[in-house]
Amino acid sequence: MMRLFTLSLLAAIPCLAAEPKTAPKDGSDKKPKTEEKKPQEPVIRDGSVTIDGNKINYTVTTSKLQLKKDDGTPRASIFNVSYLRKDVQDLTKRPVMFAFNGGPGSSAVWLHLGILGPYRVAMPGDGTEAPVPPARLVPNEFSILDHTDLVFVDPVSTGYSRAAKDTNPSDFHGVNEDIESIADFIRRWISENDRWSSPKYLLGESYGGVRVAGLSEHLQSRYGMSLNGVVLLSSLLDFRTLRGGDGDNLVYSVYLPTYTSVAHHHGKLTGDRDSLVAEARAFADGEYALALMQGNALTPEKKKEVAATLSRLTSIDADLIEKLDLLLDPNRFRAELLRSEAKVIGRFDARVAWPSGSEASTWPEYDPSFSLALGAYSTTMLGYLTEELGWKEDSPYEILTGKVHPWKWGATNGYVNLTNRLGTALRDNPHLRVLVMEGGCDLATPPDGIRYSIKQMTDASESALERITHAEYHAGHMFYLNLPDLVKSRKDLVDFITGE
Repeated sequence: MMRLFTLSLLAAIPCLAAEPKTAPKDGSDKKPKTEEKKPQEPVIRDGSVTIDGNKINYTVTTSKLQLKKDDGTPRASIFNVSYLRKDVQDLTKRPVMFAFNGGPGSSAVWLHLGILGPYRVAMPGDGTEAPVPPARLVPNEFSILDHTDLVFVDPVSTGYSRAAKDTNPSDFHGVNEDIESIADFIRRWISENDRWSSPKYLLGESYGGVRVAGLSEHLQSRYGMSLNGVVLLSSLLDFRTLRGGDGDNLVYSVYLPTYTSVAHHHGKLTGDRDSLVAEARAFADGEYALALMQGNALTPEKKKEVAATLSRLTSIDADLIEKLDLLLDPNRFRAELLRSEAKVIGRFDARVAWPSGSEASTWPEYDPSFSLALGAYSTTMLGYLTEELGWKEDSPYEILTGKVHPWKWGATNGYVNLTNRLGTALRDNPHLRVLVMEGGCDLATPPDGIRYSIKQMTDASESALERITHAEYHAGHMFYLNLPDLVKSRKDLVDFITGE
């Protein structure tokens, strides 16, 4: 209503709205071209954090690094926050790690304030309950800043990263486009900070694992930048392990060991968890996979037998599994496991169990593990950027955005699979090592998905496969919300970086 009134008011005042009767002959009526805004100046602060009983002094720089086209004009500004230890005498021995979350469409807030940075979100208990708002930050005594410098990177359209004025944001929204732009950022950051002689690491969470797998090969082949290590945290390499299709039932066997782990956590299965998960893995790779392959050729007797074993390993009713043709979808599992308690379990962390929206629904109406984290991380990140780091910006900080979609997957009549790119990097760089970090209650990217992908590196040499190690945790996708897992993750990362 106010807008209509304002427009009417302007129309009623000809002296304000009228066009000049004749245009100036000198062409001064042309609107001046708007110039690309220069990136904000970096904000540099000093800080300190106590890690492993030692005070670590650091410099934190919040900035936007401008990517440029071949003609030197801007194409994007990449928002990043870097932490550099201050008392380093020899930078050639000081590692630097670039960290990314996934989505696609996620900023790096989760890694930044959850596990790696000098501050972390204070989560109550074991990380399955939401903190009382507003959430708070506490010093992160489990940061790895004592062993490596850290650079947190937000891909284009996430965080405060944006495409330049005359560049289409969709030019960055795709598997290969994303890898190319982030590689360009890493090259520029390394050059501007004189770190070509430093050991270099990449860490990607979730879809960030797809990104760093591609980066490991692209940085090497395009810029001659050989990495020292790649960390795949709650990641995947092959989307076929997450999304099945008609006649493609791999996803069901991949998820089975995680169902067993989750059912055990909620007291639906008794006995030694590790032994049960090992049994589920053996069954998934063997008898279950064979039964799924047989499809309607499977005899009724064998189908009933397999359903009984699946029920024993998941606690889900055998008759239901049989009616589902042995195809127990992860969302159906989330809805069924605690149905008798009128609860639904989380996708990102299946330890989380909150009241279900409908007791009769066969589909979980929400993900409680996402609900408990989103508000806490959004509030603390915005407070930290403005109040502690001193970065002010009018545009919204995109924690997790859908603006990157439609994402260009670059797969023709198939699934996105970066397994071979990682394999190529391992082949061409005999010193590259890979750490796979897996959450046992992760129903977003189940551990056995990436395990399957690594098993398909059939061209990889034995020495290359020996450079891939696994670290397991009890919680889910963001296992670091669980304090015992956070403690273990620091040790695993430090051992990986130091080569122990």
